[in-house]
Amino acid sequence: MTDLLEQLRAALPDEAVLTDPDITASYAHDMASFCPSGTPAAVVLPRSVEQVQHVMRTATALRVPVVPQGARTGLSGAANASEGCIVLSLVKMDRILEINPVDRIAVVEPGVVNAVLSRAVGEKGLYYPPDPSSWETCTIGGNIGTASGGLCCVKYGVTAEYVLGLDVVLADGRLLTTGRRTAKGVAGYDLTRLFVGSEGSLGIVVKAVLALKPEPLRQLALAAEFPSAAAACEAICAIMERGHVPALLELMDRTTIRAVNDLAHMGLPDTTEALLLAAFDTPDPAADLAAVGELCAAAGATQVVPAEDSAESELLLQARRLSLTALEAVKGTTMIDDVCVPRSRLGPMLEGIAAIAEKHGLTIGMVAHAGDGNTHPTVCFDAADPDEARRARASFDEIMALGLRLGGTITGEHGVGVLKKEWLARELGPVGIELQRGIKQTFDPLGILNPGKLF
Repeated sequence: MTDLLEQLRAALPDEAVLTDPDITASYAHDMASFCPSGTPAAVVLPRSVEQVQHVMRTATALRVPVVPQGARTGLSGAANASEGCIVLSLVKMDRILEINPVDRIAVVEPGVVNAVLSRAVGEKGLYYPPDPSSWETCTIGGNIGTASGGLCCVKYGVTAEYVLGLDVVLADGRLLTTGRRTAKGVAGYDLTRLFVGSEGSLGIVVKAVLALKPEPLRQLALAAEFPSAAAACEAICAIMERGHVPALLELMDRTTIRAVNDLAHMGLPDTTEALLLAAFDTPDPAADLAAVGELCAAAGATQVVPAEDSAESELLLQARRLSLTALEAVKGTTMIDDVCVPRSRLGPMLEGIAAIAEKHGLTIGMVAHAGDGNTHPTVCFDAADPDEARRARASFDEIMALGLRLGGTITGEHGVGVLKKEWLARELGPVGIELQRGIKQTFDPLGILNPGKLF
């Protein structure tokens, strides 16, 4: 421990190395439930690439594990500390280095907060689409590490589609540059994509070149109430089959609707079994909403409410934004799953989740990025009740198994971390896991980068 701290401080300012146990404990874990974490030996907050390189050279020399972190808003335990590790928090590397309207790129450090970048490029008439629900606090580095998504993925895609190039400090301290600044480029293996979603297990991202889009038009939204989840899923399939491209297509089940009503008294009818929210940012969003409204009505919607303007749209979307907060209030603790299924299988997925909730005697609310099949079943439980906590974990696993049976994946945007290690092996199979471990060995032969995550 003494050698470690002495070597770290040899090239780092005192304020960059934290060792007070009360402080370092706050860096021990992210926001996931049921994920063990260790006690860090130190927390380091670098401000430059050179400082990150020094940390990695020190860690390699002393064989000390390193856990990279952003804002710790993750939901899979990917940022949880290992026992005796160096927690490498990148939040102080928070500069926007460049915004280029001609090339439509931004160059940023990993600690830049998503919302800060979004507002900065918006001032230049540009748009950075990925918008995780924690966008006001989560960092770009964390978004890259977990390949995060958001509400707009149905039209604009996930983080991976906007990362053009990276600067990465490898386990031994070398600096690797991947990718490009150009609109096109296919030179060599796509190492950039390999790092996106790797959860800090292959290297430390210290700079990113991000693609931008022109700022979209103001969107208009509608809300459609359905007497059953099956009817709502029928409408979703019809919307996508007819070729509509909504900027947002979100689904809330009965449990979530009632939780939001209890929290915010929004007046949603108690008879509503599912609420579908759609939004368009096209040149004529009212016409698109009218067409989608007709499809909802044909599928059995009891009420379709289109917004007249942006202010009304925000009011309609407020219920969705409150959903996770409302579900947290049900029992005090939530476990948020992240299973993505083909859109055509959304109906069976919702039916299966309801059956799992009944089987275990639990409250499980469901919200979904319905346009891309990414469901977020949220298990509400009392963490102080051991039996209820056990049932919550069992239901979580059953939901993942259901998703795989329906042809889906165990994570659409939250990552694997600690929480889903066992399930990653089931999804990829032995050959897939063997190859992934081989890639890990190539980049991190000593196994010091975020050990215990993924597999």
